[in-house]
Amino acid sequence: MTASVAATRAPSRSRLRAAGILAAAAVVAVGLNAVVAAVATSLGAPTDYGPLTLPAYALFTVLGIAAGWAGWLIVLRRARDARRVLAVLVPVVTVLSLVPDVLLLTLRFIPGTTPAAAIALMVMHLVVVAVAVPAYALASRRA
Repeated sequence: MTASVAATRAPSRSRLRAAGILAAAAVVAVGLNAVVAAVATSLGAPTDYGPLTLPAYALFTVLGIAAGWAGWLIVLRRARDARRVLAVLVPVVTVLSLVPDVLLLTLRFIPGTTPAAAIALMVMHLVVVAVAVPAYALASRRA
């Protein structure tokens, strides 16, 4: 009896697989965003610009991947044609994610914002999407 209770509490193999895929995606996305930040600073973004520091972009990269995964699962569970919904939703959400960075570029509401810094943040959003979406597709497949 104890073994069956423990087995029902243990995460399923597919959940562990999905978690591993998403963790790998986060590591890859953070690494690529580190390259984006380095290029931005070489092009004139301040080296101490808060959003381009590792703690800031790593946190938001991981949060973005987690939030995207939650949305992906909701669509898979509730949409009649999840593939069609995701084909529309992913580009729309991606474009909407760029709005704060476009506003930052024009309004410079964070001190030290340069065009290189704001554009780097936009590129970081695209990096996260480019890494996360294939990871979501892979993680949501049955093992």
